[in-house]
Amino acid sequence: MTAKPETAPYRAAFTAHPADALADQRKSAFARFETLGFPTRREEAWRFTNLRPLQQAYLPGTATASKPDIAAYAFDGESYRLVFVNGRFAPDLSHTGALPKGVRLDNTAKLLPGHQDLAQSLLDDTDTAGGQGFAALNAALFADGYVLVLEDGVTLDHPVEIVHWGDAPDQSFHLRNLIKLGTGSRATILETYIGEGRYWTNAVTLVDVAAAASLRHVKLQDEATTAIHFGQVRGTLDRAARYDGFVLTLGSELSRHDSFIRYAGENAECGLFGAYLLRGAQEATNMTVVDHATPHCTTHEVFKGVVDERAHGVFLGKITVREDAQKTNANQLNKNLLLSARATVDTKPELEIFADDVKCSHGATVGDLDEDAMFYLEARGISPDEARRMLIEAFAADAIDRLEGEPALRAHLAAHVQRWLNVARVPS
Repeated sequence: MTAKPETAPYRAAFTAHPADALADQRKSAFARFETLGFPTRREEAWRFTNLRPLQQAYLPGTATASKPDIAAYAFDGESYRLVFVNGRFAPDLSHTGALPKGVRLDNTAKLLPGHQDLAQSLLDDTDTAGGQGFAALNAALFADGYVLVLEDGVTLDHPVEIVHWGDAPDQSFHLRNLIKLGTGSRATILETYIGEGRYWTNAVTLVDVAAAASLRHVKLQDEATTAIHFGQVRGTLDRAARYDGFVLTLGSELSRHDSFIRYAGENAECGLFGAYLLRGAQEATNMTVVDHATPHCTTHEVFKGVVDERAHGVFLGKITVREDAQKTNANQLNKNLLLSARATVDTKPELEIFADDVKCSHGATVGDLDEDAMFYLEARGISPDEARRMLIEAFAADAIDRLEGEPALRAHLAAHVQRWLNVARVPS
């Protein structure tokens, strides 16, 4: 096996990584990373992504943990909060209060030494034998992350809030998270990624939703505009389970969020929603891959993009319906607003159907603000800037409003969209 040259700087970091219960799997994962290297534009899933910012090696470090002020991003409501600073758990900034019986909420580093069964759940064949190089690197190098485990029938009345802060120059943070919901359990998770400076966040979350359980998983990505952010969710849904995922992308120079969902039981349902608002020279990709492996399952996808100045937005969506997955109901929609002549969007919704008794659709649009709507608002005395703002806000809100039954979360996300809109626009 010949290691790809771009992987060489990471070998020393892997060699220095302390041994733990996953040492053998980590070794296999790093070997897989060396074989795969970084993806290139010749790979279909990466052909729209410019990885030039990663030419510089971002290695894990031992930066002194700062004490950031995260008040502007804190959820305005009761929550069970874990905070991570530069990839490490910060107990002095965290507050979980009294967790209900049957709930385990902890950081990964604390879990590894004494919980062999859960530790083994942190890695799978995708990390050691799959085709995802950054996930393999994450498996080899992760130092911390969060674990949420609910026993059967447990319901969390308040969201679990996970805040990630980064400010270690030219370092990488590899976070490995695990979510396991027992039969009939329910939970909501709000993840927030923020920071200052130039760094790389590489996070992988494994999700297992048991029969009749329900998980709402919300992510706000507003990293520093000089940072890099990669996030991946790999989820399995059992019979009658439900997973709703939402991603609001506002930050990072280069960002990507991948969702891989597989149905393992009938009558399960998944909603994948998101909004990305980009400006400057930002580049952001949202990719969804949904595997309908069982009958009678439902998928809804809606992603809305607002792209300004010289930014580049990408949506890649693929829904596969296997031969035995009859009575599948799946739809996928991506809509984009281009606010500048230099802004670009690449969108590729895709259906792969091998069953004949299904109801499936997909679609994508790219356009400018509606001139008739602008005229209507201006004719009623609204300034062009305010009319423009109102239309953009309403456009993004259509995706946010898909989070049914969570008014506080919708208001939280809408407030950050408004903050993005308040930043002065650079003329094209």
